[in-house]
Amino acid sequence: MSSLIIQTSFLGDTVLTTPLIAALAARGPVDVLATPAGATILHGNPAIRALLVYDKRGADAGISGLRRVARRLRDGRYDAVYLAQGSLRSAVLARAAGIPRRVGFDTSAGRAFYTERVAFNRTAHHAERLWRLSAGNNAAAPEAEALRPRLYPGAEEHAAVDALLGDFAGGAPLVALAPGSIWGTKRWPHFDALAAGIEEARFVVIGSADDNGLAASIARAAPGRVLDASGRLSLLASATLIARCTALVANDSAPTHLASGVGTPTITLFGPTVPAFGFGPLAPRSESLGVEPLACRPCHPHGPKVCPLGHFQCMRSLEPSRVVARLRILLVPPTAS
Repeated sequence: MSSLIIQTSFLGDTVLTTPLIAALAARGPVDVLATPAGATILHGNPAIRALLVYDKRGADAGISGLRRVARRLRDGRYDAVYLAQGSLRSAVLARAAGIPRRVGFDTSAGRAFYTERVAFNRTAHHAERLWRLSAGNNAAAPEAEALRPRLYPGAEEHAAVDALLGDFAGGAPLVALAPGSIWGTKRWPHFDALAAGIEEARFVVIGSADDNGLAASIARAAPGRVLDASGRLSLLASATLIARCTALVANDSAPTHLASGVGTPTITLFGPTVPAFGFGPLAPRSESLGVEPLACRPCHPHGPKVCPLGHFQCMRSLEPSRVVARLRILLVPPTAS
């Protein structure tokens, strides 16, 4: 039985789809329809037969683009499609492609076009929610290892990281920092204090070119111990760099999921959002931190551009000393059991 997965949502969601991909690949061939960025992060995944690109905001925009992609999908003669991205557009695409079995969440905007609806469990991690598109509502809870995402960097990504790092780290622990986010209120404002507070470590800042200013601020706080990698690596190469690090400290954003995909322990900092939304870190020894007593948390499913109440205490009050203490624990190698 051949299957198609449609996942054209955020990058983090794409990474969290890899357990679903693996589960379906155990049954038969699996193709994945993703955005251009999503396709790059899934490159090299041995469970995927074919990666198909849907540039829904570019070359494939509009009705004409949807029809063109639907014709391509129709040629695949898929038995089933799994709607990991639940928009009406994705549902119409699956229906237009003539795929007989269409599986998605019962809360999705496109659910009227599904032939099967799976309950969206708001208390579960999103990796499990996606996995249940394949397993169904009544399946036993999966082992944690079955839900951990997997990314597969290749020689090109490793060479890019080798060239970037050189001998920067030396013998010091290397920590990745991801201070950016497209959602303004998700950005913890104390990454500079964190870097200054752990003198025995070296830090590499990852993110897009838009994060260069944040990286510069961190570098000023810890002179000679910070390497700015923002905007200098592909998504999969960024995951490779995170894999070289002892730990990652990140906002509630895509780098958390990249780290989960390569097994790097992560401290994820939650402000306007909370781990209960289902997007916490999944790598071993990872944890989530936030200011728990605030009555206004959570205030938004993604994180607004500015604090609705004007005080931004969910991030400002998350003390650097608290994050420093937790990071120091991760810098100590775990004892063998």
